[in-house]
Amino acid sequence: MSKKILVVSGHTDLKNNSFANKIILERLNEIIPEAEYLYLDSEYPDFKFNIEKEQNRLREADIIVLQFPFFWYGAPSILHKWQEDVFVHGFSHGSKGKSLVGKKLLVSFTTGSPEDTYKEGGVQGHPVEDFLIPLKQFAAACGMKWCGFVYSGGLSYASRHDDEKLKQMREKALKHADMVLEIVKAL
Repeated sequence: MSKKILVVSGHTDLKNNSFANKIILERLNEIIPEAEYLYLDSEYPDFKFNIEKEQNRLREADIIVLQFPFFWYGAPSILHKWQEDVFVHGFSHGSKGKSLVGKKLLVSFTTGSPEDTYKEGGVQGHPVEDFLIPLKQFAAACGMKWCGFVYSGGLSYASRHDDEKLKQMREKALKHADMVLEIVKAL
């Protein structure tokens, strides 16, 4: 791929408290080795971002992939704080904030709840797309092209002690990463 890809892991504790997102990112590293990978939790455990460094990463990228688990119907705190601190007026938006115009944004996320709970009348009360409106608007406000999302549910860390569920979740996480690759290749 000739486009520069930035994959941002927004998990708050990937090393110690993840199953599926860890597998997805390991697989992405295997199948998209040319991408740059930013692990917010290991690079910025104190949530104190190097703004200039992060803005330069974003300027250089053609495709930005946000990879994270859904926490309380949205992005985890570290990913949200990264957005707040890095995507500032004059850089990413506003009359002079044109640094991200035309860049492509793909959102890749997992949920512990199964996919069928995210529907009208389901346990979550809404389709998963309804929870992505803030991210779609974020892309629009920054002039980025929204390229959709890859979503896999039923990947609960709480199932980590059940060997059969772990096997199923591993297979699902690997398929998830392969879906991300297919979209990125098409961009």
